[in-house]
Amino acid sequence: MHGEYKVPGGKLVVVDVEIAGDQLRSVALSGDFFLEPDDALEVITGALIGAPMSASATQLGERIDAALPDDASMIGFTSTSVGIAIRRALGHATGWYDHVFDVIEPVVLPPAMHVALDEVLLREVAAGIRPPTLRFWDWDSPLVVIGSFQSVRNEVDEEAAARHGIGIVRRISGGGAMFMEPGNCITYSLVVPTSLVDGLSFEQSYAFLDRWVMGALADVGITARYVPINDIVSEHGKIGGAAQKRIVDGAVLHHVTMSYDIDADKMTEVLRIGREKMSDKGITSSGKRVDPMRSQTGMARADIIDAFLQHFRSRYATREAAYTEAELTKARELVASKFSSREWTYRVP
Repeated sequence: MHGEYKVPGGKLVVVDVEIAGDQLRSVALSGDFFLEPDDALEVITGALIGAPMSASATQLGERIDAALPDDASMIGFTSTSVGIAIRRALGHATGWYDHVFDVIEPVVLPPAMHVALDEVLLREVAAGIRPPTLRFWDWDSPLVVIGSFQSVRNEVDEEAAARHGIGIVRRISGGGAMFMEPGNCITYSLVVPTSLVDGLSFEQSYAFLDRWVMGALADVGITARYVPINDIVSEHGKIGGAAQKRIVDGAVLHHVTMSYDIDADKMTEVLRIGREKMSDKGITSSGKRVDPMRSQTGMARADIIDAFLQHFRSRYATREAAYTEAELTKARELVASKFSSREWTYRVP
């Protein structure tokens, strides 16, 4: 069985394994990594013989770490990355190229519907009803979307939000508040099986799942990098942030919001935390905007989204998709029963 894993920011790890019963019988390790001393390669492969097929990437890495001498150096890869490659070879973990992704282009919906669709699609991918899915949001009304664990009163000036006709919805993922008016930011959701992030820590999975968007940003003229845990930044500052929600042994929801052209005055009226953040940026005078995507690219928002879609399609196997009536119905029911309820919205007052 053959497995490969490209370490984010590192080297390619390749394994060929044979099994006997429920254990590893032989492991051949190769790649463009660096390893010292030379005989450490045999130490690594030898340590894996007899490991159970059910072992996690972390457990396989621990066997390697226990066997390696103190003076061994693994450069460009880690013991856990070897474990991930083995898990892929055994079919427990998957890579990007093992999947065909549904791609859903922007559909204008009430923003609360997009919050609900995140939960609907997460459940469906976990159940195997829908394949991994990338979708972009578009919305018809303003909304503050707060993180699952944020306090409403600490994050939002409710009087200011009501004055501007801006609602409040709590999403299922953690992270910070999103100030969303039509056309002011770019948001996408990526829902994948947990096998794709098998062996990765939560922090590692953020950068891993957004690796493709770094290439997409380069396509539109932005050199970006990931700053742990969940920020995407360029040389001019923060562009956006990511958040996740997981169903254990099922699926991962990973979504990202990037600022396109935000009214900073209105945002700082509505978001309490925004006042502190904007003061740090020196944005205090009237008419200032948070517009990293617009100013750094000179492109229309729709054109940036098209470029992102084109980049993802050129990189991975995809198929065109749409929301089903059943999914939209489930989302509407969730909006009514959960996301518009006071119990959910104010579960952290």
